[in-house]
Amino acid sequence: MVAQKEPYEFPAILAFAGELMVWRMKAGMSKIELAERLGYSPQLIGQVEGAKNLPSKQLAEDLDTFFETNGLFLRLWKLINETRHVASLPRGFSEFLAREAQAKRMYAFEPSVIKGLFQSRDYAYEMLKAGREPEEIEQLVAKRMERQEVLNRPKPPLVFVVLDEVAIKRRIGSREVMCGQIEHLIELAQRSNVTLQIVPDTAGSYAGLMGAFDILGFEDGHDIVYIEGHVGGQLIADPAIVQEYALRYDLIRGAAMSADESLKLLRRTLESL
Repeated sequence: MVAQKEPYEFPAILAFAGELMVWRMKAGMSKIELAERLGYSPQLIGQVEGAKNLPSKQLAEDLDTFFETNGLFLRLWKLINETRHVASLPRGFSEFLAREAQAKRMYAFEPSVIKGLFQSRDYAYEMLKAGREPEEIEQLVAKRMERQEVLNRPKPPLVFVVLDEVAIKRRIGSREVMCGQIEHLIELAQRSNVTLQIVPDTAGSYAGLMGAFDILGFEDGHDIVYIEGHVGGQLIADPAIVQEYALRYDLIRGAAMSADESLKLLRRTLESL
């Protein structure tokens, strides 16, 4: 796996990194010396110790043999492997998921692809498969489907979702995958607790061109905003900033078609595939 610029935040990875540093220093060895003794590059040892790269099973076994740790590193590697789907999540996203499960209202906007909460299984697989092993992909897809259960509980949240027309026309995977995804959106759009709108590609410049974001509303009135970048996400609770995003969301909805017209567009899109 390619090293990250910032360290992983997950406990099992940090524990492996910490134990590696402790055992290496206890042996009085530098990273370069340890790398030479084990037959790895100093860069890899540094990345694993810095929690910027995931250790391999072979490295874990080699460390156990070298330091005579009675399987410590292999046990940590197994824990990392079992929770690898969590480590693959953007920084800040785990906290967002926890809050999402508690939300009473959801306001989502996405200009380029279908958001994870509204993806079909096959579409999610296509979105998640790049650079990952099949087992990891299946774990991530399963977690994404599990996340969607928030929409199926007895008292689901009120959901408002706005998509750019680009998102429903961008081909992700095969024709069959896209047909399944559009059918899934049509089904969601007809639920009593879901309002789905689409900004047509004829809208030109509008308030949503700066990117995707989500607003979560809670019973206590303390709403939060989540924005996601290429390497991580950010939760914002500052009331003034949240209010700015709420106003922007209103502007985006103003540029979108009505829910009825959006549903018609989804059906036309499905027919055209």
